[in-house]
Amino acid sequence: MLTTSLGPEAELCPLEPWQAAEFFAYTDRARAHLAPWLPWTGAVTDTASARRFLQRFADSQAADGPRIYGIRLSGELVGGMIFRLFDAAQGSCELGAWLAPEAQGRGLVTRAAAAMIDWAVGPRGLSRVEWLVSPANGPSIAVAKRLGMTHEGTLRSVFEMDGKRHDLELWAVLDEEWRQRAGSHPHE
Repeated sequence: MLTTSLGPEAELCPLEPWQAAEFFAYTDRARAHLAPWLPWTGAVTDTASARRFLQRFADSQAADGPRIYGIRLSGELVGGMIFRLFDAAQGSCELGAWLAPEAQGRGLVTRAAAAMIDWAVGPRGLSRVEWLVSPANGPSIAVAKRLGMTHEGTLRSVFEMDGKRHDLELWAVLDEEWRQRAGSHPHE
């Protein structure tokens, strides 16, 4: 998957280690907004740590595992998407997303996630795409709903962040559900 249009002046594109300075600047600028939802924001504290973070995804992608992409609006990095888990042998993956406050409300995450699901269930032949989200993250839950995902349950006290245990809702779409939906509601 190379650069994919998300509409006028918006695109989903690879995010690679050579872009570490830009990724760090974005993370630093949006940290307060992202930190409640994304544990990795505490680890990306300078260009070197951003490079290490992106390199782990580059190495993983080379092994056909998890991968990371940027969301750009008018050329500026405003967010990102990951296949946090990507297991072609098992036919499943997990998507994750983040977006700067000034870029919200434009459907960028929904369109980016749809493009990634298209690729995962299409060319890659995966059977299941998951979306894990904090029950308090209304905008992310709304994306899962717009994508036609099913809420399969809540993982209680599944991880610790900032000294507090957190729950995650599990949403998912199966390949046949996605194909059926895409035929009747292409990327709402």
